[in-house]
Amino acid sequence: MKPNRFQYIAAETIPEALHLLNTHQADVKIISGGQSLMPMLNYRVLSPQYLIDIGRLLELDSIVENAGVIEIGAITRYITIENSSLIQQYLPIMPDVIRHIAHLTIRNRGTIGGSLSHADPASEMPMLMRLLDAHFEIHSENESRIVSSHDFFLGPLHTILKSHELLTKILIKIPLGHLGWAFEEFARRSGDYALAAVGITVEVKSLSGKNLIHQLKIAMMGVGDTPLRLTSIENLMNGEEFSTDLLRQAKENIFNELDPRPDLQSSAEFKKHLASNIFTKVMNTAWERAMMHHSGGVSL
Repeated sequence: MKPNRFQYIAAETIPEALHLLNTHQADVKIISGGQSLMPMLNYRVLSPQYLIDIGRLLELDSIVENAGVIEIGAITRYITIENSSLIQQYLPIMPDVIRHIAHLTIRNRGTIGGSLSHADPASEMPMLMRLLDAHFEIHSENESRIVSSHDFFLGPLHTILKSHELLTKILIKIPLGHLGWAFEEFARRSGDYALAAVGITVEVKSLSGKNLIHQLKIAMMGVGDTPLRLTSIENLMNGEEFSTDLLRQAKENIFNELDPRPDLQSSAEFKKHLASNIFTKVMNTAWERAMMHHSGGVSL
């Protein structure tokens, strides 16, 4: 299929892009990588009158460290993030997650801001941002604001972004401790959307001769209308010694607490079973890495 007729405008500056958004609002869409937008245009799910290309805004294609925060421009492509030495040094879970995204061709074109603005609940980037407690810098022609990843995602393909606003930057605070981390997803075929996925970061805290779970963060995707942070499980496990019994209790709680929608690929029960089992595997790997860091060894 072909999209409906639209007017294409390549913005040369951020102020120009914001002015166009403010002028046309509901009749305009932003395009950069186009990996999600173009199929929707071709199937006429969306039919904007104006298409604003922000691919020339090179100030939005960057990865820098600023006062303990990694700042990623919104049109930075997956492949750039995956190969960034800053990301590999401070946020090693990001390249691992990105390698699970679709196929190399998609990762060469897709942008982080595009994925976050699209807000597909089965997409890896929104889940990763929830896990890392990222914040997003958002601009309009007349003002700017910073919102947390917790507040940004409102539902499937629905974010807090208004029609005249542009996501410009992703802000991720560099972890202070030595994190263990792990990510795992299950898809029917490599490159397909995942039926469920789990990401975890965790530290080890030694107290009275015991190694305790510290700063545990757990995120999931594919099992809710938005990416999930499992704060109740984090609260259950933080401050406790890692054990088989604790892991089993957490797995059971996850199964009971999740309430995913069934779809054409799987039932709600299957998704709960899948997510809770992935959690067990990912938690074991993350804890092993955290212990390696804590003991001065090399991360797996």
